[in-house]
Amino acid sequence: METIPHFINGSRVSDAERFGPVFNPATGEQEKQVALASASRTEEAIASARAALPAWRATSLAKRTNIFFRVREILNQRKPELAAILTSEHGKVLSDAEGEISRGLENIEFATGLSHMLKGERSEQVSSGIDVHSVRQPVGVVACITPFNFPAMVPLWMIGSALACGNTVLLKPSEKDPSAAIFIAEAFAEAGLPAGVLNVVQGDKEAVDVLLEHPDVKAVSFVGSTPIAQSIYKRAADHGKRVQALGGAKNHMVVLPDADLDMAADAAVSAAYGSAGERCMAVSVLVAVGNIADDLVQAISSRMAGLKIGPGTDPASQMGPLITAEHRDRVASYVAGAESEGATVVVDGRSQQFDSNGFFIGVSLVDHVKPGMRVYDDEIFGPVLSVVRVDTYSDAVRLVNENEFGNGTAIFTRDGGAARQFEFDVDAGMVGVNVPIPVPVGTFSFGGWKNSLFGDTHMYGPDSIRFYTRGKVVTTRWPDPSTSVIDLGFPQID
Repeated sequence: METIPHFINGSRVSDAERFGPVFNPATGEQEKQVALASASRTEEAIASARAALPAWRATSLAKRTNIFFRVREILNQRKPELAAILTSEHGKVLSDAEGEISRGLENIEFATGLSHMLKGERSEQVSSGIDVHSVRQPVGVVACITPFNFPAMVPLWMIGSALACGNTVLLKPSEKDPSAAIFIAEAFAEAGLPAGVLNVVQGDKEAVDVLLEHPDVKAVSFVGSTPIAQSIYKRAADHGKRVQALGGAKNHMVVLPDADLDMAADAAVSAAYGSAGERCMAVSVLVAVGNIADDLVQAISSRMAGLKIGPGTDPASQMGPLITAEHRDRVASYVAGAESEGATVVVDGRSQQFDSNGFFIGVSLVDHVKPGMRVYDDEIFGPVLSVVRVDTYSDAVRLVNENEFGNGTAIFTRDGGAARQFEFDVDAGMVGVNVPIPVPVGTFSFGGWKNSLFGDTHMYGPDSIRFYTRGKVVTTRWPDPSTSVIDLGFPQID
């Protein structure tokens, strides 16, 4: 059986005391195993990153930029190969996998502008004979802990800016679909990244515990569920580290009565069921305002019947399986309990049969959902769309703002004034207007509010440069012996 290794100091390392199973979700079969790092193996990787830091920090911005241009070309050329890896371990369809890689490459493209992004500022003659300038310098060794749902895109979100800023990186991917991280690390090595600058540590809690507590790790980036994000934020901060920890979501799509019905229905189906709902920006709650609800539910349910669910390698498939059997059963439990809570199951995905032992489930639509129901309150992370009916725009905004999560939200309307007011009123980090999944392009930053983000900065884009660097301000005066005096007073500007 193939063993997915670590990548430490420029080489694959496969030996381990423990291994974890890696399944093909479309077949339900274990096809690989992944080496799980011990504490000592994780410390070895940290030492490699620490040793590589001085030379990488001293590498010119021009040479760093050339590496990013080369890695972009390598990943573009080998996109089908990487997409096949994603599909085999995550289950998403090939077209979705290629889309994930393309969105990740936006961040590599952003990183090629590092010479501009790392520019400091300068003011001359701020006081008599005194100039001041600022620079941004790397924080040091950075740990990037990434989730299963985007095994290529989220690592590229983090490592692009972290490396561009002159840090060295320890990437700890999900043990459920770990091969993409090795593929990316070897692409960087092929592009000329020196050994030890980017290391991949496969593992579970044992490896993460070391990353959160080791004194040589200066910053931690994380994407995952809210309970784990909150725990990582607290633990890493307690050990003196800079932390950005992105948590869960319950993204609401508000549809006003004047919205284009077909456009809204298409968007709801696409955003709720794409990648089997395993996206932190998936629409999981549709808020139908006023008299559009009945027609909207009918339009969505009619579209669901035509969805093709099957192996991600089948070009006809629009949605693949869930990541594990346990997660599939958990998703099914929310549909099973919805009616007892007072909701109406319009389409029950549990009833769909599949000629496979894979981790498949059909798509579900649940109407008349209200806060307080498990199907509304919890982050399901699967192909279940809840419909909440409200009377007014104000009711819709109140519903969104009272939810504990604030990752993303969207409004569908033809009314520019309503859209502008929604943007102003809503408490969420990312807002779409007639765009159901408002993931920012790579030149902006990604991040939510409330329990969707723990930390002070969003991810990738301009915020990532601030996160992965520290500011330094230098005040300069060249000596003039004729003006030198002893003065014990606090320095003043003159």
